[in-house]
Amino acid sequence: MTTEPSAAEPLPANGRPAPPPQDDDGGDGGGTAGSSLLRSGAIMALGTVVSRVTGFLRTAVLVMALGTVALGDAYNVANTVPNIVYDLMLGGILTSVVVPLIVQSRERDRRYGEEYEQRLFTGAVIFLALLTIVAVLLAPVFISLYGNGFQGEQRELAILFARFFLPQIFFYGVGAFAGAILNARGRFGAPMWAPVLNNVVVIGIGVVFLLISTGKVDPGTITDGQTRLLAIGTTGGIVLQTLALWPSLRAAGFRWRPRLDFQSGEIGTIVRMAGWTLVYVLATQTAFAVVTALSTEAGNRGIKEGIAYGVGYTPYFNAYQLFQLPYAIVGVSVITALLPRMSEHAAEERRDLVRSDFSSGLRLSSVIIIPAAVLMFVLGDEVTTVLFAHGNTSQADALMIADVLRAMAVALVPYSAYQLMLRVFYAYRDTRTPAFIAMITVTTNIALAFVMFAVLPTERIVVGIALGVAIANAVGALVSWGVLRWRLGGLDGRRIVISYLKLGGAMVPGLIFAFAVHEIIATYVGTSFGPAMISLVIATFGGTLCYLVAARLLRAQEVQTMLSTVAGRLPGR
Repeated sequence: MTTEPSAAEPLPANGRPAPPPQDDDGGDGGGTAGSSLLRSGAIMALGTVVSRVTGFLRTAVLVMALGTVALGDAYNVANTVPNIVYDLMLGGILTSVVVPLIVQSRERDRRYGEEYEQRLFTGAVIFLALLTIVAVLLAPVFISLYGNGFQGEQRELAILFARFFLPQIFFYGVGAFAGAILNARGRFGAPMWAPVLNNVVVIGIGVVFLLISTGKVDPGTITDGQTRLLAIGTTGGIVLQTLALWPSLRAAGFRWRPRLDFQSGEIGTIVRMAGWTLVYVLATQTAFAVVTALSTEAGNRGIKEGIAYGVGYTPYFNAYQLFQLPYAIVGVSVITALLPRMSEHAAEERRDLVRSDFSSGLRLSSVIIIPAAVLMFVLGDEVTTVLFAHGNTSQADALMIADVLRAMAVALVPYSAYQLMLRVFYAYRDTRTPAFIAMITVTTNIALAFVMFAVLPTERIVVGIALGVAIANAVGALVSWGVLRWRLGGLDGRRIVISYLKLGGAMVPGLIFAFAVHEIIATYVGTSFGPAMISLVIATFGGTLCYLVAARLLRAQEVQTMLSTVAGRLPGR
């Protein structure tokens, strides 16, 4: 049985003479491996784009319908609880453990790998069913924990929502496990496209809610019919999203035959890896619980102080959805394509290839991540005004979301790098080191959250909390970099730094252009929906064009690799 690598000693060599080092990108960043990685992620990225665009429409419709104050907070906190419980008990395990284990079991023997998948899937289904039942019974406890500022009708509504939403845990888990099986078999498209169905369902629910509602709805005036519509429709979307993966599983050759005949050593390996993953998830969810509770308390304090716009959890929640878009489109796609490959190279003890995989993935994903962070910071007002300033949400509510988004944008680059570095550990079946790193990150996060809550005025608390989260992610990235650099004998740092400098330099003209458009239109035309839309379109298009021209002049090869790959997939090519 292969043991988990020690966090205190370098990863072992395989004892064979290493082949000549391979330049994975053909020079400075482009070439065959980079193009191959992008091709693997292209369909995922496209699916993620559609998923996130429809996700934003879903978010915008819900914000229009529910607002960003009491009703919005009750719905969003209750709808976040199943994600928290799922991540706490199984989500992190599926992300970090299952794909490497399946890949390595299939490397050992194809038939053994298939039987191993059946055992893992059966165990997961049983555990998820039991976990879901217990979670539904504990719905009031979860609302007390994460919505500690809720009282009266808002608390009762949040508990009711939670009872309807918590069954999502089962379907989240089954869907994630199905996605892991598909990813291990090199099929990446379906897991990226399935969330579109969920988004379409919830968009429809939100539109119907708006049509049947008159005036501003709050926890005291919402009807039973409106409550059932939101509760059943939201969970129904998740059910549909999970069921949509089944045809792809069958097409990939997976047929579920329940079995629990685990062989000697299998459960021990899973428990050891899952145990450290659970420590990691416990740490991160502790930080999230603090963030949720403090931002919820800030929102209720804002209501008592008569602040006319939402300053609590809902602005944080919506800003986080926007913050994750660039990472989800590129970072997740690259990571999903990389993890099976890195797991294979790690199993072969090929540190040079793992190092090359990581470097290629980080540099290629940064082609989108770096300009996205800049444009997100500069154009936050326009983005949130266009998306959210409608219905029960005022422009002041939207601009509050923009302030939180800018605080988060500071950490988009280190956040993406941190997530990719975690996958390097997971490729080596090392879940212990990420758990220790999480302790440092979480301690930073929680300390800063309490400081921001104590020293900032009510209307700025959630912005400060978001900035604390950004700083904590940057700390996690720096610590992970140091550990991996030592364990892998380097991380191709020189090429990564050069790539970052070129991409950052290429973004300067785009930054200047976008900021100029923002200032001119806001000053001379206005900041309402129409001017904001004009500013967003002109600044994004012009800023992107400036970026691409500057990247070409600076010879940022990663940009050329991405453009060539995209062009090669266009019709007629």
